[in-house]
Order: sequence, then structure tokens, then C-alpha cells
Amino acid sequence: MRILVTGGAGFIGSALVRRLVEHTAHEVLVFDKLTYAGVLSSLESVAASNRYSFVQADICDADAVSKALQEFRPDVVAHLAAESHVDRSIDGPGDFIQTNMVGTFVMLNQTLGYWRALNEDAKAAFRFHHISTDEVFGSLGEDGFFTETTPYDPRSPYSASKAGSDHLVRAWGHTYGLPVLVTNCSNNYGPYHFPEKLIPLIIIRALNGEPLPVYGDGSNVRDWLFVDDHARALQAVFETGTPGETYNVGGNAERKNIEVVTAICSILDRLRPKDEGQYADQITYVTDRPGHDHRYAIDASKIRSDLDWTPAVTFEQGIEQTVAWYLENQSWWQDILDARYSTQRLGVANG
Repeated sequence: MRILVTGGAGFIGSALVRRLVEHTAHEVLVFDKLTYAGVLSSLESVAASNRYSFVQADICDADAVSKALQEFRPDVVAHLAAESHVDRSIDGPGDFIQTNMVGTFVMLNQTLGYWRALNEDAKAAFRFHHISTDEVFGSLGEDGFFTETTPYDPRSPYSASKAGSDHLVRAWGHTYGLPVLVTNCSNNYGPYHFPEKLIPLIIIRALNGEPLPVYGDGSNVRDWLFVDDHARALQAVFETGTPGETYNVGGNAERKNIEVVTAICSILDRLRPKDEGQYADQITYVTDRPGHDHRYAIDASKIRSDLDWTPAVTFEQGIEQTVAWYLENQSWWQDILDARYSTQRLGVANG
């Protein structure tokens, strides 16, 4: 198949592109604006393939989207382009509304026109796959899990913008018949993760001898999903999923934030011990994020039963691989720190 991946230079997008080029016969076009979190070096391993191509463009640019669709002629649009960091959405919500909602509207409208012009067989085979987040469901208490039918209750500008984009995708499916798929995933982690997110942030700050900030008392819980497992899930969904359906993707690996941080410190103590003391000595508790959701947890039984997908990497395996990757690939993240982001705290403003 021919697969157009928006946001393909981002963290999850690049993992999907690497998987498709390295493990399938599909052709891939990456459509990415290359904002601060779009990193072309994440695609270096596949850039020489004749089944990979790239165009730098904005999903809010209808002409650019239309041109890419008409020239590449995709069988699948995998829509991952999004502003994705809760803390940044607190500081500057406008970018999130523009990219996540207006950009998704543009993608849907231009894709609808492209899809309507296809022959009947191509129409039936086509898929618009929208990749979203479990944060649209709000916050869980100590028990329970998010399912595909959990009511939406977004709490941050980021999650609200993603909830809005989810609704747009389903509306284009119901109203216009566009063959859409939606996936909502738990927290991803792994190699090539932009340094503002918790796990890479802690690794990098630990190596630099800086304080390791933990929000509140560190008791907030997330379900962690190794990014390569997520890429496999996305492939399964757009290859074999049923149009109109939603699939939740989770790693079955709930951990408190403080448990994640201490696990990283323990691995670093083994792989790169300090001259004095332990990395956990650098842990510092800071004022909590405004509106910080307490717990997310995914029930992924539907994708397991319908599409035969399960996570292959345990949290213990994945966090070990991730820490080792950051130790071995300092040039990748150091370039980002030098040019774009210096691990400062975000999300403390009032919008």
C-alpha cells in the first residue's frame, strides 16, 4: 500500500515510518511541517529507501495537502501530526487549537475530495486513520480502565484539542462516508522521544547532574506503551481494522511517575555510575502541573481480540532499552538541546 503519514518526523510518526519501510513492502510519504518536535534525523535509517519520500508542509495548508494527495495517491492516510505536550498547551493553547483541530479539519476535507474521485474498489480499500490519545477521556480514580465507549472528559487544552479532532474525524465518517479509523493510545516511550517528555527529560537531566523534577508527590499514574509496540498496533489497525471503529492501544504497564523516575535512576546507576552517590539523590519534588490528571489506564482487549495485537515489550525491558539508547545516542538529543529546547520547565503560565 501507499501510506501518507502526517507528522512522520515526530516521535510516534517516525517509529511508524521506520517500521513500515524496514518491515513491510509499503511505500511511505512523510508529510511534516518540521516544527520544534519534528526531527528528520529520526528517519535517517530509512531515508535512502526508494519506498520513502518526504515533503515539508503544514496540515493547515489545504493546497499543500491536496497536492500531496494527488501526487502520491495514498491508500491510507495515517494522521499523526499534532501538538502533543500538555505543559506547552498550558503556556500556549492557540497552537494546539490551530494544528490539532483546524489542521485535522483541513486533512479531512482535502482527503474527502481525493477519496470521492477514486474508483469504487479504491474507495472501498481506502482508510483515514486518526491517531489520538487516552487523555481525551479525562482522569480515572484508583480503579477502572478507559474503554472505547468511555465518555470524553478532556481536562487540558491539549486533550480538549485532541478530543475535538476525534469528533471531527467521526463526523466525517458518519456524515460523508469517509472510511475512518480512530485509535486512542496510552503514554508512549522509547528511542527518539523529544526531550521535553518525562522519560527522556529525566535521563538527560540525570546525566547532566541537574535536579530531576517530579510533579506533586509523584503519585500520578500512567499506562506506558513502548513506541515500537504502538507502531505495530497502528499497522494492524489500518491494514485490518474495520472502518468506523475505534481501538484503544495500551501497554498494560501502569506506573506511578515516581516509580518511572526511580527505575531510570536505578538503570543509570548500573550503566553509567556516578563518581559519588546515586542518581536518585537528584530527585526534586516541584509544584504540580495545573489540572494534573491523576490516573490513566487503557483496556486494550478490543484490539487484542479483533486484530490479534498485544504489546511485546514489558515496561522493564522497554525502559532498559530506552535508557541504553539515550546513552548511546547523545548526539541525537544534544543537537536538539543546543538548537531548540534546554530542558526548562514548561506549563506554569496561565494561558
